[in-house]
Amino acid sequence: MREMLEGLITKFNAKVATDPALRAEIGDLTKTVLIELKDGTKFHFLLKDQHVAALLEGGVDHADITISTDADTLGALIRREVGPFKAYATGKLRLKGSLEDLARFRKFF
Repeated sequence: MREMLEGLITKFNAKVATDPALRAEIGDLTKTVLIELKDGTKFHFLLKDQHVAALLEGGVDHADITISTDADTLGALIRREVGPFKAYATGKLRLKGSLEDLARFRKFF
């Protein structure tokens, strides 16, 4: 799972570097994202200066966005086999955060 998430971060960073509209949308945001898997595994990362530096293991206090799901659903999201809205609607994906932050979540998938 870690490799898949790191690949997603690499793709996101590359997209930000080449997409002026995305850079403008992200602006000067600083957001902490926590990913909680049902097996107890946790990862987090920080979006700052229009870049995600690294995927870190473990949880974090006061995340701006919390993504809770199982490894199969997260893998399907990353591989684009299922969309985030469908996963959310079927209860396989839970999101916590402001509505504005959650709307930005789709940029990762």
